[in-house]
Amino acid sequence: MVRVRGETAEARVDEIAEEVPVAFVYNDAPFAVMMATPCDLADFAQGFALSEGIVEVIDDARVESIEHLLEGVEVRVRIPPQREQALQRRRRSMSGRSGCGVCGSELLEAALRDPAPVGPGIVVTPGALQRALRALRAAQPLGARTGATHAAGWALADGEIALVREDVGRHNALDKLIGAMHRAGFDPQAGFLVVTSRASYEMAMKAASAGIAFLAAISAPTALALSLAQRTGLTLLGFARDDGYAVYTHPQRLDR
Repeated sequence: MVRVRGETAEARVDEIAEEVPVAFVYNDAPFAVMMATPCDLADFAQGFALSEGIVEVIDDARVESIEHLLEGVEVRVRIPPQREQALQRRRRSMSGRSGCGVCGSELLEAALRDPAPVGPGIVVTPGALQRALRALRAAQPLGARTGATHAAGWALADGEIALVREDVGRHNALDKLIGAMHRAGFDPQAGFLVVTSRASYEMAMKAASAGIAFLAAISAPTALALSLAQRTGLTLLGFARDDGYAVYTHPQRLDR
């Protein structure tokens, strides 16, 4: 590539983020195709199954195989037969935008759903929030190299970032994090979530579906996200940066 700055042009080698079709196949039936970064795909498959309401317990989504094909990646997942009705309700046939959350849903009621109310969660101090935001910025190797990815991070009560997942799609990064949290044994009630994106409806829905009670986003929320957060008990912060943040819902979990 050629980097142009003012009057200067410089030829250089640049690293580009990968984006490939990832097909989820549940119980041998194609379900969804997501455009995603082809890493941490077992985490992605399990987190997606939980956050999309396909399973109620993440262990019910068992990744059987991940096959890298010429056209993309196929991830085969086995779920209990009794969850196939939920699978039918959520069925979609699509090639989604990067991290597409509800596009392709066949019915409006399938696209807009409310998770169960979140639990009590923890109280987060401003200091812990700032530590988490600083640590998240430093924990994005793919983003640092390419400038093309989002990140979702899981912070402990003191603000230490315990897990980070990256992807070209913000929803994908969150699904990967949810899956990774389960595999690592983290309690979703014992920490808080920080993301490098806006707080859309899908991000709020996925957080609440995973039982996470506190979500801080570096950009703005949407009205639909705030409505869902209010109903489910999710504490939602927007514009979470070094110089402050905006608290939109359930401020009792923020020690000000």
